[in-house]
Amino acid sequence: MADSRSVFVFLLQSIVVGLAVAFLVVLVRPDLMPGLRDPVEKPASFADAVDLSAGSVANIYTKRLVPDGDASTARTRFRVDTSFASAVIIDPEGFLVTNYHVIADATEIRVQLSDGRITDPEIIGVDAETDLALLRVDFGPLPAIRMGSSAQLRIGDVVLAIGNPYGLTASVTQGIVSATGRGLLNLVTFENFIQTDAAINAGNSGGALINSRGELVGINTAVLAQDAATEGIGFAIPIDLVRGVVDQIKQNGRVIRGYMGLVPDDLTNAERAARGIENDVGILLIEVYEDGPAAAAGLQRGDVILTMNGEPVFSQRQALLISASTVPGDAVEITAIREKERFNSTVIAGERPEDPR
Repeated sequence: MADSRSVFVFLLQSIVVGLAVAFLVVLVRPDLMPGLRDPVEKPASFADAVDLSAGSVANIYTKRLVPDGDASTARTRFRVDTSFASAVIIDPEGFLVTNYHVIADATEIRVQLSDGRITDPEIIGVDAETDLALLRVDFGPLPAIRMGSSAQLRIGDVVLAIGNPYGLTASVTQGIVSATGRGLLNLVTFENFIQTDAAINAGNSGGALINSRGELVGINTAVLAQDAATEGIGFAIPIDLVRGVVDQIKQNGRVIRGYMGLVPDDLTNAERAARGIENDVGILLIEVYEDGPAAAAGLQRGDVILTMNGEPVFSQRQALLISASTVPGDAVEITAIREKERFNSTVIAGERPEDPR
């Protein structure tokens, strides 16, 4: 009986000690206990995404001659202005995308790759109306960035901006997508920006905006004028727009867009009500250029366009993007209102001139 009691006490002590040890292990090192870890593993770092893409982001250094003092005098003096910017390798054959404003009016352009190699790039083509430029360097095969899709972006998605702010190479900042399809900023003609709170500083222009998988989703372009009320508002050109511009520059050396010869403007609710428009559709034509495609189709200043190719038109920006997406010769079916009377018209798009005004 005594032996049985001793065995029982021994077993009980062993169990208590075992439970105490297990408790301490769970408390101090829960990772050593299988099945006790959080079943949802949250990423603690975006280092993998940066590793995949940072080598595809290059630095750009430019020089410009700018007036030093009063430019109106006959003896104007000039000084050399040096700027920092960024570019993204999008093709192993050495093609890089940057902003047009980065290289505009530059007297010297230098590209430095992530491995330190430096060269003068060839300018393949530019598109001032979207603020994009395509460059090429001759270094043999290069590490092209992985392409994502800006159409899949959602507000709240994590994004990283990689660039050369203030000459600080390969700098990375993190934020989220604050908005998509942002326009009416008067930065370029065709605005369809990604808005982000990832810091985009001087020198980030032309750099990469990537998602958490390391895929390129935008080209960093601008930041809202810095003051106490506008901190953390930056803009990037969506990669889906960049693709189309790059393809056209490669094929034609420039971007060929359709042209309708009209200037649209947004309508107020009062203006819609006065014309008998019951919903928020419609844009007002404030100018129809003489001898342009719209004039040839019978459209006049003061007309209100309701649909283009069957698509309801709600804003000036939407109308411009639809017009720009056409190619010369495309037929654009229009439904419009003139003096409260609806009518249909067909505009045959021409080629958008360099100065459409």
